[in-house]
Amino acid sequence: MRKLKLQVQMTLDGFVAGPDGQLDWMWIPGERDESIFQRVIELADSCDTILLGRKMTRGFTDHWENVVDNLPDSPEQPLAQLMVNMRKIAFSHTQTAINGRNLEVENGDLAAAVQALKKEPGKDIIVYGGANFVSSLISQNLIDEYFIFRNPVAIGSGLSIFKEQKALKLDSSTAYKNGKIVNKYLPV
Repeated sequence: MRKLKLQVQMTLDGFVAGPDGQLDWMWIPGERDESIFQRVIELADSCDTILLGRKMTRGFTDHWENVVDNLPDSPEQPLAQLMVNMRKIAFSHTQTAINGRNLEVENGDLAAAVQALKKEPGKDIIVYGGANFVSSLISQNLIDEYFIFRNPVAIGSGLSIFKEQKALKLDSSTAYKNGKIVNKYLPV
């Protein structure tokens, strides 16, 4: 059975975005570390399907399609190719169609849809966000592996993906020269 992997950027104080969804804290000045970018590519490459919440879908697809179409020299190009070419499923209660390459919309029950996807043949499935969508996946115990990219910054307040107590077991931890730490957790 395929696994659902969560990859998320998080502040030291446990937020995945600022109070209004701000992500500016992810690009704090510092040393660029190509090995962490390679880790993101490896995680993406271990999957063949991306799950998205409706609210983040438009920005996600617009960004990666723009990199592929208009920024051929971008260092993000290898990841952008994966993001654009991979199957994407946006979960929505309000929309039945959203424009984007290799993008379909799922309007059914979240747990039933994810369990059905896990039973399909293929590589694993990955989810990047948004915060409310990921919270729903976590609260329904649908995440099999958590890859939390801890950033060396605190923002004081913001959006959390954990809405209730959740016990996790640390499987591995890797520190990078830019100060980020990637912790892989498994559900207990």
